[in-house]
Amino acid sequence: MPRLIVATGNSHKTDEIRAILGAEYDISDLGCYPELPEVEETGTTFRENAALKATEISSQVEGLVLSDDSGLEVDALGGEPGVYSARYARMGDEQDHGRFYIDNTSGRAGDDAANNTKLLWKLGDQQNRKARFRCVMVLAQAGETLASFDGAVEGHILNKHHGEGGFGYDPLFVPDGYDKTFAELSSQIKNQLSHRAKAMEKVVAWLADQSA
Repeated sequence: MPRLIVATGNSHKTDEIRAILGAEYDISDLGCYPELPEVEETGTTFRENAALKATEISSQVEGLVLSDDSGLEVDALGGEPGVYSARYARMGDEQDHGRFYIDNTSGRAGDDAANNTKLLWKLGDQQNRKARFRCVMVLAQAGETLASFDGAVEGHILNKHHGEGGFGYDPLFVPDGYDKTFAELSSQIKNQLSHRAKAMEKVVAWLADQSA
């Protein structure tokens, strides 16, 4: 069984990728490699950040490494939170004066709720709620990028949370053609529609071509 290491500590992402790929790959993530240092995401695009993680991790472990960088782009906010989606609440600016900053030892606890709260606060009563989830994935091995893949799903942002499933901005995002948020839709449906699923389709096709 081919081995694939997902360059993330986010078990939700790993679970989604595992569900999409099925049982054809032995999938693990950085939770299995606690000794590896965290890769600083200094890129200004999803692809730059994904490549940074994939190449750095693949230079330290054997096998294929898959990294993704993804986030929410809201048109009315000029594409925010974009590459800062996971740490939006910690990105203090002149408008919010750091009011959403989460001060904790891990830097992670409570981020989803704070990120959502900041997003709704910045949108206010804006009528244009059009947004999309975007994902870029990079495959690397031995410190070298092999290929990159992208996917996106269009939708809009609600003015309050709906649903208990998913993670991140899922309770606020309704994909086009549906009347429920990603947090309300089943994982089966989400894994068919999501930006990550669309990028993964391209990953799967590329891997199949390589093994043909």
